[in-house]
Parts: sequence; structure tokens; C-alpha cells
Amino acid sequence: MFNSNNNSLFNSIVNIFKYTPKTKYNFSLPNNQPETNNTDNNDELKPLENIKQEIYPSVSVNLEYLNVKYNSLINSDIKIRKFNVIARGKSYNAFILYIDGMSDTKSINRFILHPLMLRNRANTFDKSEEVVSTNSKDNSINVKKVDKFDLSEYIYSSLIPQNDIKKVKNFEEVIDNVNAGECALFVDTLPICFVSDLKGFEKRSIQPPINEVVIRGSQEGFVESLGTNRTMLRRLVNNENLVIESTTVGVVSKTKCAICYIKDIANEGLVSEVKYRINNLNIDYIVSSGQLEQLIKDNDKSSIPETIATERPDNAATFLLEGRIVILVNGSPTCLVLPCTVIDLLTSSEDRNINYKFSNLLKIVRALAVLITLLLPGLYVAITSFHEELIPTELLFSIVAARTSVPFSVVFEILLMEISFELIREAGIRVPSPIGSTMGIVGALVLGDAAVSASIVSPISIIIVAITGLASFAIPNFSLEFQLRLARFVFIILGAVSGFLGISLGLFICLALICNYKSFGVSYLAPYVPLTKINNEGYFVHPIWKREKRIDELNTNRVKKEGNISMTWKQGGK
Repeated sequence: MFNSNNNSLFNSIVNIFKYTPKTKYNFSLPNNQPETNNTDNNDELKPLENIKQEIYPSVSVNLEYLNVKYNSLINSDIKIRKFNVIARGKSYNAFILYIDGMSDTKSINRFILHPLMLRNRANTFDKSEEVVSTNSKDNSINVKKVDKFDLSEYIYSSLIPQNDIKKVKNFEEVIDNVNAGECALFVDTLPICFVSDLKGFEKRSIQPPINEVVIRGSQEGFVESLGTNRTMLRRLVNNENLVIESTTVGVVSKTKCAICYIKDIANEGLVSEVKYRINNLNIDYIVSSGQLEQLIKDNDKSSIPETIATERPDNAATFLLEGRIVILVNGSPTCLVLPCTVIDLLTSSEDRNINYKFSNLLKIVRALAVLITLLLPGLYVAITSFHEELIPTELLFSIVAARTSVPFSVVFEILLMEISFELIREAGIRVPSPIGSTMGIVGALVLGDAAVSASIVSPISIIIVAITGLASFAIPNFSLEFQLRLARFVFIILGAVSGFLGISLGLFICLALICNYKSFGVSYLAPYVPLTKINNEGYFVHPIWKREKRIDELNTNRVKKEGNISMTWKQGGK
């Protein structure tokens, strides 16, 4: 009887969990035939101009087309100037198109209108030209008469005294260049447009960096102009192998970006990966480097920073010389450096300008600041809630006496103070700068003293939160600091729920996740996870004369950056 009941129970369990394959499935194969009446395909982003319209030979047709595209009857800053071009004694109808405030009107008058409209020897010469050239084989001089007249080549080579001019054959390129502040010239009978770089918009001058202040180091910071930022990089790197490739991001905004790297140092695979990600973004617009950073990162669901954001050209130049890639975005005073590791996020730009002993001392302070920012409130909650035996008896009596009149629990008290501190920090940033620092001091002192007097919080809680806030300011990277501030609340909850066990479990999970993260193929904890040959480039820096090789994880084409003996003056100059 027992066996039969046992078998029936076993059969019942088997029938519940047994897999029985179905003989019929309710699905249908997709129809590969195109649907002619499908009207729900508007979710796909498309360019505003799908067909590259060629420029017409008739100047009147071109003028009408651009009037419609730019809504010139409504837009007050769209300037169209009609005039006659004199070439070889003949007059041709023409017009120029530019945006007021984006182009330099004085340069337009001097380099476009003046040589084309006024009669001079260049545009009234009506005889055959003699072209003088040198034979590459025997270096003999040849003189050839050219009787055929090419109006476009004549304007391009002889009439417009402007160094940056190009011929464009479609309206899409014309519109892109005009929107960027350039001037477009249309001449009757020519199916092309002459585009001159005559930008003249106002821009901010070069100023010291605001967020990355150093005592010893460069006092120049990036600005919002892409051209100015490129020039600063060129001036600091000072090498012909520096490559700055231009591209655009955004179907509507067409934001200009620059991908910068040193050709014989940077890894080709890394360069190709960066280009691939940037050139395959299906988005309407970006207006800052912060938006681009979120679009090209490996772990899009993670808030951990995977690129270095810096506003210092000397920082960017140093990273370029190390074999990394720098991305500049037009309109953003902050560039992106990639790939990055945790070590890079804890390194200040001043570390390379001071003695390595001082740098290592500061690195120890920063590592301590990271631990305090992340764990101190959670450890305080865990100790006071579960592990009171770890506190010295005298200190425990002081904490208990201070908390006697406080009606809230420790975790609520710490969370209340942390949220208050975040409010004071955010308010100090948003209010006008003359009263920002005053508001922070008044808010911290007055509110803290009032909270203690009203027995809402204990003095030890204010000390814990204040030390944690000060430690967060010692972290050089803003994105890493923000991530630690966010994770701090998680560890407070873990400490309140499970004490040291919860904090240990949280640290284990965080470490496991970080070990799995990569930034453009480079391990986030390199060179320690996985452990590779460090090449004198770990967390702590070595003397500058011992930094002979670039870091392993970048796999650069040029590994050595110093000779075996860098200070040859000590060896007699050999």
C-alpha cells in the first residue's frame, strides 16, 4: 500500500514537470512581399533632404530654390546679395548667400564682392593666356597658350583672392556650409557653387579651466569653438602624425565632431571601433559631448563613467601622446578621452607636474576619499545597529547619550542628513555665484545647529555626513564622484538591513560587475584585472625617468616613450 501511494505521488510530480512537445504551434511565417499600403513607417529617422539636388545652371532657379529652403521672406538674418560678375569683359548675373552674424561681412566685401564687381585688370583681360610650367623630366620650361575660356576655373583661380574656397555641386553641401557660417556664391550659366570659409561669429576667448583647477600647469581651457580647440591640440602635440578627422552626428543638427589620434602611436583597431560607433548613430541631434558619451559607451545601462571628460588641452594632449583617442564636439568646452580605467579617473592633471612622491601621497588621499565617500555612512549605520561591540566603551556611551533625545532611528537620521547635504550642494550650484558659497556655509551651519538643538539629529551624524561630503570633493573626476554618491545610499540601506554582511555582499557584487566592465575593449580595472605587465604604469606613479613604456592594455604601435637612459646629460650626453 505504501509503495503504491509512493508511486502515485511520484507519477503526479512527473506529470506536473514533464515536458510534452506540442504537435501544433500557432504561428505564421512572415510575408516577404512588400506592403504597398503601409503608412506606419514614420518611426524611422530620415534625413530632412533625402535626395542630393544638383545645382542648376540658371541662377534664377537656384535663387528661387534657396528662397524656399531658407524661408528668406520670414528669416531676417538670411542675407542674399544680387550683383553682376565681370569676367573677360563680360557680365554675369550672380548672388551670394550667407547668414548675418555667422559670416564676416567685412571679409565678404573685401574678398568676394570687391574683386568680382569692380573692374580691374584681372577681370577685364580678354586675350589668350600663356601658362608657364616646368617639365618634370628635364626641368625645361614650357610656355603654352590657352585660348579656351572656362568661367568656373577662371573665377576659382584668378578672381577670388580667398585661401579657403571650394566648388560644390549639390544644394545639400551648400546648405550645410552656409549653416556653419560660410558664404556661398552662385554665378549664372554655372552648375556649381563657390563656398568660401568666411566665418565671423562671436565666440568665447580662451580662459582658465573652471572645474579642473591646478597650481602648476597650463591655465588654458577648451572653449565652445571646434576650430579653436583643434588649434590648441595642434599647438601642444606639435607633430605631423596627429590626425584630426571631421564627422557629423545628428540627422537634423549635423553637429560637427573631430576624432583625434596620433597615427603611428594609437592602435588601429581602437581607432576603427571609435569611428564605427560615431558614424552609426541614428539620432536627430546632439548638442554636447555628454550626450555623445552616453551614445558610444559599452555598458549603456550602467552609470559608471567609461570615458574621461576633460576641459584641459594639456590633459588631452598627454592622452593623445599615450596612444588614446580624443573626441571634440562643436559647441562643447569638454572633450572625451577613451578608453579609460579607474586609475585614470583617480588621476589629476597636476600629478605629472609635481614630484612623484607628492603625487603618490595625493593618490593615497584620493583612495581614502573614495572609501570614505562610499562606505563611511553605511559603516556607521551597521556598527550602531548590529556591531556595537566594535565601538570603545567611552565612545559608545557618548553616542548613546547624544542619541537619547533623538526620536528617529540611525538609518533615518543618516538618510535625512545625506539628502539635506545633497540639497545644499545642488542649491549652491544653481543660485547666482555671489551668494552660492554664502548659502552653502549658512545652510550647513544654521541648519545643522538648529537640527541638533531641536534634537532631530545627533552631533555624531552631522560629523559623519560632513566628513563624507568633504571626501567626495577630493575625487578629481565629477562622473566618478556622482556614481559614488549614488552608491553610498545603497550601502546605507545594506548596512541598516544586514550590517557588515550586507556591506560585504554589496562590495562583492560591485567588484564583480566592475571586473566585467570594459571601455572600448580595455578592462576597467587594468592593469590589475586581468593582471598584465604593468610597464611602470600602475596606480602609483614612478619617477618620470623610469616611465619608459606606454601602458600594455592600449596595445599601441609605439611602445617605448623614453630611452633606457632618459637623462643622458648624466652620462656625458651619450
